[in-house]
Amino acid sequence: MRVLLSLSLITCISFSNFIKANQTDENTVNIEVSKKKAVVLAKKTIGGKTLKITEKANFYTVRILKSDGHVVDLHINKKTGEVKKD
Repeated sequence: MRVLLSLSLITCISFSNFIKANQTDENTVNIEVSKKKAVVLAKKTIGGKTLKITEKANFYTVRILKSDGHVVDLHINKKTGEVKKD
């Protein structure tokens, strides 16, 4: 009887952990990249000073002034964080 109760308890705990893990995965899919994170990703890709950030529907455009004087626009995807040069 004790063995049966122990197995039932272990099964319930495992099942609840499984459900909790699946809910966490679904919530992280919907998280968007913030403006601050977009700037960090852009600076990590190309060092320099941030001049401007513009928000569009699916991406941010971060304008960076490089140390050599060139201005570069980078597009950061809001959902994936992927960085592309303009």
